[in-house]
Amino acid sequence: MKHETLMLHGLFAACLLVCTLVLGSMLTASPASLRPAGAHALAVSTSSCVAPDGVQCPLPRG
Repeated sequence: MKHETLMLHGLFAACLLVCTLVLGSMLTASPASLRPAGAHALAVSTSSCVAPDGVQCPLPRG
């Protein structure tokens, strides 16, 4: 019974530490790190289809 209690206390401490670190990182996040992950990929995919003179290429069929 003593071994199980020590394991449960260790697991509780580890979970509490992880939750504290995650909460701390959410509260101290800077605005630059809050940008969505797909924002850069979306900007790259839309800009690659428009030429510098403004002419758009046709969309591929499929």
